[in-house]
Amino acid sequence: MPQLNKGGKYVFGWSLIRAGGTVRFPPEAMAEYGLPDDRGVIIFTGSRSTGGFCVTSQRLLSPSKLGHILEALPELTGGRLADLGRLLPYKGRSYAWLPLSREGSVRLPQHTLETLGLRVGDRLMSIRSSDIAFTMGARGPLIEKGNGYPGQIEVF
Repeated sequence: MPQLNKGGKYVFGWSLIRAGGTVRFPPEAMAEYGLPDDRGVIIFTGSRSTGGFCVTSQRLLSPSKLGHILEALPELTGGRLADLGRLLPYKGRSYAWLPLSREGSVRLPQHTLETLGLRVGDRLMSIRSSDIAFTMGARGPLIEKGNGYPGQIEVF
């Protein structure tokens, strides 16, 4: 797992947004966050500088100091078909529930891609962020460092 800046964040790899909005998460990120045990993930909008989205699960979010988000947005706990990928605003960020495939991928509906300012063909960097979420970053200084990184960063 490359560390792009001395003392900086580690990255798991690049993920391409493929046809139909499919994004495969790096297996190392899946394992570190225990996502293979979850049937779905919660995504939420990334920072202004990095864009993209962050990935967590109900299991990780519930016991954290951010667990109140699940109380405020109960749609994130079951993923009714009508709600898949619909970003729900709450305190400056927006959140959505998506089913997770056994292979570690999600499908971002077109309306979700548009809301996040993403499109098919974009490349996202999977970044270790916190103990409850990793970031799928779209732009900013860390992405620029990744683009110029002399070593290999795997693409998923």
